[in-house]
Amino acid sequence: MATATKPAASSGATTFEYTVRDRAGKLVKGALEAGDQASAIQRLRGQGFVPITVAESKAGKGLQMEISLPGGGRVKLKDLALMSRQFATMVSSGLTLLKALAILAEQTESKKLAATLSEIRADVETGTSLSTALGKHHTIFPPLMVNMVRAGEVGGFLDQVLVQIADNFEAEVKLKAKVRAAMTYPVVVFVIAILAVVAMLLFIVPIFAGMFASMGGTLPLPTQILVALSGLLKTGAPFLVAAAVVLPIVWGKVKHRRKVREFVDPLKLKVPIFGLLGQKIALSRFTRNLGTMLRSGVPILQSLEIVGNASGNVVVERASLAVMESVRSGNSLAGPLTEHAIFPPMVVQMMAVGEDTGALDSMLHKISDFYDQEVEATTEALTSLIEPLMIAFLGGIIGAMVVAMYMPIFGVFELIQ
Repeated sequence: MATATKPAASSGATTFEYTVRDRAGKLVKGALEAGDQASAIQRLRGQGFVPITVAESKAGKGLQMEISLPGGGRVKLKDLALMSRQFATMVSSGLTLLKALAILAEQTESKKLAATLSEIRADVETGTSLSTALGKHHTIFPPLMVNMVRAGEVGGFLDQVLVQIADNFEAEVKLKAKVRAAMTYPVVVFVIAILAVVAMLLFIVPIFAGMFASMGGTLPLPTQILVALSGLLKTGAPFLVAAAVVLPIVWGKVKHRRKVREFVDPLKLKVPIFGLLGQKIALSRFTRNLGTMLRSGVPILQSLEIVGNASGNVVVERASLAVMESVRSGNSLAGPLTEHAIFPPMVVQMMAVGEDTGALDSMLHKISDFYDQEVEATTEALTSLIEPLMIAFLGGIIGAMVVAMYMPIFGVFELIQ
């Protein structure tokens, strides 16, 4: 008797344990999630099994309930990139879609992605196209991937499209890793500085404040400010802790809203130093995605709409939609870009050359490679610049607090002498 892996999963569904016979007559046990028992039986039959028993699982209730942690159902871009590369390799090697999807569902580390791939395999097995099956899970698979797969299916070059999707996701993962690596050090130092200041204000300054009170006399202004901050922090500490917990949660829920993005995204591009970095990242993502979709055979109007949404910045999205309307009217692609300041003249000129020579997709990838290198150089320069600045900042804050605490003591020594 064999035990089967879970063929499908969907949020909010009931888990059913089953015993079936496969095409070879072997007895197989497993579990799946479905809306009801009839749906579970239909899905098993659709996969070629002969159901013997299908009953609601007792697991997942009471003490056996599976705990779902926040963010546990999210599929990371890294997992998606790895899955895309493995998928492309298997399909290019001659494996059928069903076999490739089954292998991917078994070996991926993400439980959410594994369950989704099992659902996609079940849909494909019943005659649904791969792009349609992927499109049902729009929170996991971006429109860029769905539309590229659809173009590959129509054109008969799905294996090549899957390779391009894998290349695109891997480039995106690499770009994010560079930015994250550059920002890790300053963020860590800043957090340490905040914690050190809070610890001194809550635990050390009050001890000195008691000493100052016993001395009598008037405290120096810096010391008065420090003692006042300590008292204020003690009173407001519960509110600050609550704000530190609530604000990130609220921001996570509202940051993708259109009105919030229309206000925040333009400001991101105006921040000194980091605004230029954000512009380079957005341009790299825009040109790489557009070049990949055009190379895959996706129509240009559809590509512009999708890459605008995938750029990560509403300023680029507006520019992309404006260019789309211009192209729909019969104008060139590069011409309207001159009206949007986020696109430098070099990008416009290179895209114009790509249009004239009929190699726009290759030119877009060259632009993307250039900006990837620019992002890497900018992040390295920022890291080398921020390190000494953050050390000086941390040392200055702590040093100023220490001096403010010891100033009254120095005054007492002077009186004694």
